[in-house]
Amino acid sequence: MREFEIRLRSVQDVQDFVDLATTKPFTILVCDDFHQVNGKSFMEMFSLNFNNRLLVRSEGYDWEFD
Repeated sequence: MREFEIRLRSVQDVQDFVDLATTKPFTILVCDDFHQVNGKSFMEMFSLNFNNRLLVRSEGYDWEFD
């Protein structure tokens, strides 16, 4: 499992992230201090707190996703 931090600052950033995540064949989870959501779900992503950095956990590796 790979983990890295990201920061999403706009609705377009979220859309770009979800668009890229949905092309990957592996599970992608995004976490804030209180929630863990499916990184491929636009609606679930908006339950996160975007004021802080988010932790991304992926079960696979892809150079484009990193």
